[in-house]
Amino acid sequence: MKFTQLFTRTTREISADETAINAQYLIRGGFVYKNSAGVYSFLPLGWRVAQKIMAIVRQEMNKIGGQELFMPALVEKKFLEPTGRWNLDVGFFAKSMNEKEASFTLGWTHEEVLMAIASRYVSSYKDLPFSAYQIQTKFRNEARAKSGLLRGREFMMKDLYSFHASEADLMDFYERAKEAYLKIFSRVGLKAFYTLAAGGDFTANNTHEFQVVTPIGEDTIYICGGCEYAENKEISNLKAGDACPKCQGVVREEKSVEVGNIFPLGTKYSVPLGLEFVNQDGVKNPVVMGSYGIGISRLMATIVEVMNDPKGILWPESVAPFKVHLISLEQPERVEKIYQRLVEDGVEVLYDNRDDKTAGEKFADADLIGCPIRLVVSRKIAEDEIEIRRRSESAARVIHLNDLAASL
Repeated sequence: MKFTQLFTRTTREISADETAINAQYLIRGGFVYKNSAGVYSFLPLGWRVAQKIMAIVRQEMNKIGGQELFMPALVEKKFLEPTGRWNLDVGFFAKSMNEKEASFTLGWTHEEVLMAIASRYVSSYKDLPFSAYQIQTKFRNEARAKSGLLRGREFMMKDLYSFHASEADLMDFYERAKEAYLKIFSRVGLKAFYTLAAGGDFTANNTHEFQVVTPIGEDTIYICGGCEYAENKEISNLKAGDACPKCQGVVREEKSVEVGNIFPLGTKYSVPLGLEFVNQDGVKNPVVMGSYGIGISRLMATIVEVMNDPKGILWPESVAPFKVHLISLEQPERVEKIYQRLVEDGVEVLYDNRDDKTAGEKFADADLIGCPIRLVVSRKIAEDEIEIRRRSESAARVIHLNDLAASL
């Protein structure tokens, strides 16, 4: 991609209300556009990052047997009333101009919808277990929409649901989902702590969150310095300095962001909705369920919050919009050949071919956008050489063009 072909551009100043690092850098870098409080458009650079995150999520969900589908954003009242979740203030009611009362809500969760679908196909123990997931926009009436993409009214989410004949089978899958989640967060460059938490509106049981430590986090968790056992402050009896109940290590207190969660739903929704199966003895039993969520847009924001410096973003290569940021200071014909060579070799490259920007402006934009590798061509470098610098390093080095492929 050539910089002159991008319809977006970087900006130096944004609203003083945007105090979160992810909001500042993502807006300034041209990754997102803020439409309203808690509502964002993903621009080409931002959508490339989001797609890469989603690809990693899909890979790991498919590995544990998840089958992808796509459910409607409009959820009818008949689905949510039986479980008592129609009138919760978390949702946005949706109605036509001629209706006095809403009969739909914008989807903030899809347990009930998928259960209605599953009821058509599940009747016997032979139909279980299975798991299905979607990546879709969710809508929630967030009264405190703030902190950029960390807390929104409209956001992208992966939600997976599993269906089982027994609690034991659910917990076996629950453990596999946990490991898949930890792989996802590791692949996008984050250290996530598996954290005991409350159930909220989803289940009365304890659940588990995946928390990433960062000062902007609204959650407070207690983490063991030994075994990394963690609890959310909302349900914890621990405090900083206590001995861990698992290994007697010292517990510390941290601010954190929840980037994923898993819920052992049991029969909380299958009983009121009548989702049953006939077991091997011919007896009807309610289906046992689990629910597993990852906020795609929140995950993107968390990466920025954790991986940045005063100049901009430091994207991990796995989700960076481009692997290489190529800068032309002089000799555009020479740089064009290098650009074409990189493209032919399958390297994702953003080529700053602007002729109306200074070297300083180009370097500043490269640091702000945060691609993992910066390549620079100028008259100071021999015809058969190029300057290379990793975004995470301060020093650049000059290499021979023949060594470029190996260096990348």
